[in-house]
Amino acid sequence: MGEQELMSELERLVSEDRNPKTMDIDLLPTIGILRKINDEDSGVPAAVEKVIPEIAAAVDRIVSAFQKGARLVYIGAGTSGRLGVLDASECPPTFGVPEDMVLGLIAGGPKALMRAAEGAEDDPQQGMKALQDIKLTADDVVVGIAVSGRTPYVIGGLTYAKQVGATTVALSCNPRSTIAGIADIAISPFVGPEVLAGSTRLKSGTAQKLVLNMLTTASMIRIGKSYQNLMVDLNPSNKKLVARAVGIVMQTTGCTAQQARQALDQTGKDVKLAILVTITGMSVKEARQALDNAGGFLRKAIGEKPV
Repeated sequence: MGEQELMSELERLVSEDRNPKTMDIDLLPTIGILRKINDEDSGVPAAVEKVIPEIAAAVDRIVSAFQKGARLVYIGAGTSGRLGVLDASECPPTFGVPEDMVLGLIAGGPKALMRAAEGAEDDPQQGMKALQDIKLTADDVVVGIAVSGRTPYVIGGLTYAKQVGATTVALSCNPRSTIAGIADIAISPFVGPEVLAGSTRLKSGTAQKLVLNMLTTASMIRIGKSYQNLMVDLNPSNKKLVARAVGIVMQTTGCTAQQARQALDQTGKDVKLAILVTITGMSVKEARQALDNAGGFLRKAIGEKPV
């Protein structure tokens, strides 16, 4: 695509428009600049709320994939790619899932997380290759993340995912985007022009982060990774998380800190098992079998009836 053609395409994108509310931002004192940014940010949750039905449709597909032992794969470039990698990397410690259950792919590879590799996004073949390298299957779900909705790397990835037969989801902040036209499900929160024209790490990035939070958190809850509103499958891999695990066992069972630590030691720091053993008096072997029979849902293993 030539420079003039690209400029014309960008001019049609809402995310590239100039914001009439911030034309004087360079004349304002610090507090005035910050108020402008905050005022613009305040509309992001409302924009996300409007696309909850589409987010829900994506979550249902992701849950189905997880139940088959398949994966959720994020693919993006720049800020969008980094947000996908961030969300994917937080799933193992938060929900105790395997590291390859949620994957984040970014144009330019891991080095692009620390240093901008903007040119890497221009090659659709690299998006396809990234998915080939992880041996994408028809059971997987691929979420292409691109504020503009026209990033070649993401287009290449989603196009290949469609060919494989995987579920495809497009996350952009421009209505009727290119990737929205490719994907099975399009999530397009409309946040309007940025405080600084084209700086899509701002409102658009915030909207994307909110959506990604919803996709993984709701999906993990749906497959039994929480009890009430507690993270009972977290991996206690550092002192803070060990302390949190002890607190969770205490909160759910009413036991003392010493009893919680003993239960965690007994179950190999498995929070869910520690809770079940403490509440029911089962042996670790019995509790593990009860959880397996309940599909990993702690409420069901305990015998609680739905409210």
